[in-house]
Amino acid sequence: MENIAILTGGDSAEYNISLLSANTVLKHLNKAKYNGFIVHLKNGRYTVDSKEINTRNFSFKKENQNIIIDKVFIALHGPPAENGLIQNYLDSIKIPYTACNADISALTFDKYNCNRKLRSLGFNSAESVLISKENTLNNKEILESIRLPCFIKPNGAGSSHGISKVVNREELEAAIDRAYKHDNKVIIEDFIKGIEVSCGVYFDGLNIKALPITEIISENDFFDYEAKYEGKSEEITPARISRKITNKIQKTTIDIYKKMFLSGICRIDYIIQNEQVFIIEINTIPGLSEESILPKQLKAANINLSEVFDLCLNNIN
Repeated sequence: MENIAILTGGDSAEYNISLLSANTVLKHLNKAKYNGFIVHLKNGRYTVDSKEINTRNFSFKKENQNIIIDKVFIALHGPPAENGLIQNYLDSIKIPYTACNADISALTFDKYNCNRKLRSLGFNSAESVLISKENTLNNKEILESIRLPCFIKPNGAGSSHGISKVVNREELEAAIDRAYKHDNKVIIEDFIKGIEVSCGVYFDGLNIKALPITEIISENDFFDYEAKYEGKSEEITPARISRKITNKIQKTTIDIYKKMFLSGICRIDYIIQNEQVFIIEINTIPGLSEESILPKQLKAANINLSEVFDLCLNNIN
C-alpha cells in the first residue's frame, strides 16, 4: 500500500475550491492500493489533522506510527501549486507528484506568456497586452493595442477572480484596479465572441486522451466565479457542436498537452468563433469537486474517478 498525500489549502482565493477537490480525491482513491491523507497547507505550514508535517522528508506521526509519504496528489488550486512553487519543493525532497513540473506550471499560470508560447506553437489565442504597477500604459495606449470590449484579468490567478469585461473606456481604470487586487501584473486582451467550451485531457500510460467537451452557458456576462461555483451557468456535456468542431478541439487539446509537455489530468478552455478555435486558458490543476466540469466529462466518457486518479498516480514522471 502506498501512502498518498492529497495536498490542499493554500493562501489564494481558491482555498475553498481546493478543499472540495481534495475531499473528492480522498473519497474516490482506490482503498485497496492507497492510504490517502489530506495534507493541509496554510501560511507555509503543512499539517495532517492539525499536526505539523516534517518538511525535510514529508513524514508525520499518526497513532504512534511514523508515516512516510510515497507520492503527492496535488489538489491545491492557485498559488503555490499552479505556479510551480510546491513542485520545486517536492523535487528538492525527491517526492513524486501528480501535476506538471515547476517550469511548465509557472508558464501556464502566467496567462500572457502562456498565450505567447501557444501562438509560437501555431495555436490561436486572443491578442493581449501586459501591464504592471511599474510598467503601466495609459488608456489611450491600451486602446491602440486592444479593441473594446475587452477582458481585464490578473495575469496569475484562477477561478475567474478579479476578471472584468470592459465595454467602454470609462470602465478601464476600475477594472484594472480590481485585477491588481489579485496580482501585480494585469493582462488586457481582446474579447472573442463565440461559444465557450472546455476539454479535459490526460495520459493513460500509453496515449494522450481527450475527454468529451463541455459547453458553458453563463447567466452572467462571462464565465465568472458566480457562474463557475454558485450555479449561475449551464454546463452541457457533450457540447452541442458539430462533430467536425468536436474533433478539431479534441485534436487541439491533445496537441497542446504534447507540445506544452503537460502532465497529469488537465483542462483546456476555448472560445469557438466562426469555426475557429481560440484558447482561453490551460488549467494544470483543474477542479475535481463532484460539481466541477472535469468529473462530469469523465462520467460522460464512462470513466470513474478512481480509475483516472489511479492513472495519475501511476504515470508520474
